Amino acid sequence: MFESAELGHTIDKETFKAEVPKLREALLEAQYELREKGNFPVVVLISGVDGAGKGETINELYEWMDPRYLSTLAFSAPSDEEAERPFMWRYWRALPPKGRMGIFAGSWYSIPIHRRIDGEIDQAFFDQRIDQFNRFEAMLVNEGALVLKFWFHLSKDGQKTRLKALEKDPRTAWRVTKESWERLKTYDKLQDVASHLLRMTNTPWAPWIVVEGTDDRYRSLTVGKMILDALQKRLADTRDQNYPVAPPIFPKIDALDVLTALDLEQKLSKKDYETRLAKAQGRLAELVRSPEFGKHSLILAFEGADAAGKGGSIRRIAAALDARQYQIVPIAAPTEEERAQPYLWRFWRHIPRNGRATIFDRTWYGRVLVERVEGFCSEADWLRAYAEINDFEHELVADGAIIVKFWLQISKEEQFRRFKEREDIAFKRFKITEEDWRNREKWDEYHQAVCDMVERTSTGAAPWTLVEANDKNFARVKVLETVCARLEAALKDKKRHD
Repeated sequence: MFESAELGHTIDKETFKAEVPKLREALLEAQYELREKGNFPVVVLISGVDGAGKGETINELYEWMDPRYLSTLAFSAPSDEEAERPFMWRYWRALPPKGRMGIFAGSWYSIPIHRRIDGEIDQAFFDQRIDQFNRFEAMLVNEGALVLKFWFHLSKDGQKTRLKALEKDPRTAWRVTKESWERLKTYDKLQDVASHLLRMTNTPWAPWIVVEGTDDRYRSLTVGKMILDALQKRLADTRDQNYPVAPPIFPKIDALDVLTALDLEQKLSKKDYETRLAKAQGRLAELVRSPEFGKHSLILAFEGADAAGKGGSIRRIAAALDARQYQIVPIAAPTEEERAQPYLWRFWRHIPRNGRATIFDRTWYGRVLVERVEGFCSEADWLRAYAEINDFEHELVADGAIIVKFWLQISKEEQFRRFKEREDIAFKRFKITEEDWRNREKWDEYHQAVCDMVERTSTGAAPWTLVEANDKNFARVKVLETVCARLEAALKDKKRHD
């Protein structure tokens, strides 16, 4: 893939001086149009060999464009906080919002490349990361982002010459470190690893642009013009950027499904409830204080019909936990800041570190539930959300998170009774809104959406637990005992593999 970047491309000084003013003007116009429209972000990845001019090119872009609407993200070794979260967590957090451009200097590709060269990871693990990156970038593009990936290339002799020149100049000598010369020794390995990576991640939605880094003027002008061309084309494209990436939902041919199969008449006496609740809370308190839990995080996801008792179940769980160990995150309509980012961004923000728990009261499943039923997103959005959610949860579990997902189900009659009760009792009136009554009118649509959700997102790593919630005592105990069972199984499995 690097042949065209070893041809000796150059731009003479006069041509460069003539081209730059026109390029700067056009880049600024495109940048301001991007900011004014604010309907997509631009993600620029700058990668490549040492000495190929990555930093110089980024500095040039800052000079040519308005730096107020640019952000550069540079990543070194993960901090303790970052190391206790999934690999992609820190990159998710750094994504630019709609209307802005983010330049990643040292992106999600850097660490896996270096670890593969050093032999710290095998080819199978490296390929797993590659697949993860392809899915992540596809999600960004499906969310509307313009993703531009540049690989700056130098031949082996070219890199050696470049490093010597940089080291000789007092103004640039600081850029050449001992590590730069060490990496020159692994040049051939880098080419093997990078060739494989570029080939596997050169996707239609986010292709690589290989740029020869020998000549500063050629490199900078090439990158600037390619960014401008891509930005202008995208700004002029008024077509819907979304398209379905999942097969449509097929209607069922009988009345049996995961919700109608539930026995909602199950009950628990007050005595049994108090005994089992206390026992389960004690088990949970011990489990989250065990040394083994310090290697994991716990994510509890609560969804359910309105008035099904999510809040009551959450309170019984919280009673067994140290308040310093968990946070409860209630999910409502997204804020302006959250709407400017990919859909899952606001949930990544709250992922707990090891030894901690996060309880989500409503979750990322809103996209395939309320947003689907109420038409708050396009069909393409919620159809592709199933795969994106599965990827999201897979990454969390692979990093040590224990995910327990609950759907609390009540009958339509029981929901009506609880709604009326909330209206009649003063301290419960805040729980009932006009929106709750409106949602009842779409009971069947929500029923179908829940069944589709469970069908497509109940995985081995993060299965759904459906809770029969007509009886609050039964539901609360089932939730607590399920959390304990999942925790025990995960911690036991960890010990077996250690």
